[in-house]
Amino acid sequence: MPLGLVITGWANASALDPTGCDASLRLASTKRSVGTAPATSAQVGGPMTAPLERLEPPDILSPEFARDPYAAYRLLRDEFPLVWHDAMQTYVISRYEDVQRAFKDPVFTSENYAWQLEPVHGRTILQMEGREHSTHRALVAPAFRGKALTEHFGPTIRRNSRELVDAFRADGRVDLVDAYATRFPINVIVDMLGLPRTDHDRFHAWYTSIMGFLGNLAGDEAVAADGLRTKDEFEQYMIPRIRERREHPGDDLLSTLCAAEIDGESMTDQEIKAFCSLLLTAGGETTDKAITSLMANLVAHPEQLAAVRDDRSLIPAAFAETLRWSPPVHMIMRQPAEDVELSGGVVEAGRTVTCLIGAANRDERRFDRPEVFDVLRADLDHSRAFSAAADHLAFCLGRHFCVGALLSLFEIEVGVGDLLDAMHDIRFAGGEPPPETGVFTRAPARLLLEFTPS
Repeated sequence: MPLGLVITGWANASALDPTGCDASLRLASTKRSVGTAPATSAQVGGPMTAPLERLEPPDILSPEFARDPYAAYRLLRDEFPLVWHDAMQTYVISRYEDVQRAFKDPVFTSENYAWQLEPVHGRTILQMEGREHSTHRALVAPAFRGKALTEHFGPTIRRNSRELVDAFRADGRVDLVDAYATRFPINVIVDMLGLPRTDHDRFHAWYTSIMGFLGNLAGDEAVAADGLRTKDEFEQYMIPRIRERREHPGDDLLSTLCAAEIDGESMTDQEIKAFCSLLLTAGGETTDKAITSLMANLVAHPEQLAAVRDDRSLIPAAFAETLRWSPPVHMIMRQPAEDVELSGGVVEAGRTVTCLIGAANRDERRFDRPEVFDVLRADLDHSRAFSAAADHLAFCLGRHFCVGALLSLFEIEVGVGDLLDAMHDIRFAGGEPPPETGVFTRAPARLLLEFTPS
């Protein structure tokens, strides 16, 4: 459940307006900085520097970009490694070394989350820096690793996956997004928190509403009102239950969060509620898309699907390569506290920087044959692919590395294993891989598969 992935705005990238702009980009466009773009950067829609006078940088809000961002990524990396996007009031960076630095260098802050996430989630750990961040991370992280994860929550994860797969395993045909991927992580979150299983559908509706709020491209007042109403409903639901767990703790994640304490500090009711809201959307949007893309990638490469089916220890490698080749989240924002020099020019303090993970993960300066999906890739160290030292950038790096990376890996191992056990001779219905959709987050919106039931 890659929290670090979603911390960027959790836009519903499958919902695009006629311009191709997704929610997160629309949100970004509401952030206005003082001043004008520096002359050192290429400028979308503006004058070009002399050596590039015949080229224009791709517009990441365009429908062409939404249809195929990967071609645009190549041009950005090669010719426009630093682009000022005037409509969004953000710099865009695309090279591996620059995106890696933006995630690791402490000069890059996450202050942008205050206007991206706080209106719908409340103040979350993602906005915190320094001691406050390290303390809160230490409070929540133990529940997502080691025995607390594998032994305590492992049975919950396995049960939820098995129940969803059992519902379609005899059918020979499934839309994996609707029947499995979008439901599995939400159900797991509800059960991990120790909340009633009868509330699975309620949480799925809340998740959908929050994503709709973040994906409200046209500024629809009804959609906005529904998202804010959901925030209120979620708070009214969670706060009494948080207080009840403080008085009568159990062995669930919510009780763990309530009881966690470091040097006399614990989380407030509002902080726990905000973390649960964050967990809901983070776990839903990114794990959903990771499972969908991983399965689509394997079915599109039958020889690699066969290798993973025969050797399940390759599932983590297939997941790591999916995170590199088709990451669930393609863009994450940062904000430098002082002027920073990157490839192509200088970013001034306080400016928003949009880091193109999808571009950096296919940078030929870092990876051999980056456009090729290869589960056995030699330049992707699978032993550290789910740690802060990962080669791919899909979980971020540094202090804001995804706290749920190991939970995500565990869910993927269980889920993909169950799917391969249930389905043989898996093929795309219609014969062709489905198109990816979305700009900020990206994956097939539907994954229609035919298979021989096990």
